Amino acid sequence: MTRPGVGGPQARHELPSIDAAALTAARWADRVLRAAEERGVERWRAYLAPIPEQLRDAGLRDLRAAALRARAAYGPKDSLRDALPEEVAEPFRDALDLLLKELARHEARR
Repeated sequence: MTRPGVGGPQARHELPSIDAAALTAARWADRVLRAAEERGVERWRAYLAPIPEQLRDAGLRDLRAAALRARAAYGPKDSLRDALPEEVAEPFRDALDLLLKELARHEARR
């Protein structure tokens, strides 16, 4: 592990705003996954299945990839919003957007 400011990647736990945003997104991902299972929406269930764990445990590079993959579920023509209730789909999207903003802020500071 590299110390902050020495040039290498930081551990996620050293970046509390990113870690908190990722854990919030993971909790919403759990809810969205549960809603997809309850509604029998297999396509979205399969697509989202790995996302909660990735949001909980991934390092920074993999965290960005997981967030972008989850965010891609909100497309203009084929969207998670169309398959699941707004009360879970929208907060998940918002949590992902916040996480991606925190990651971008971190990258901009580096």
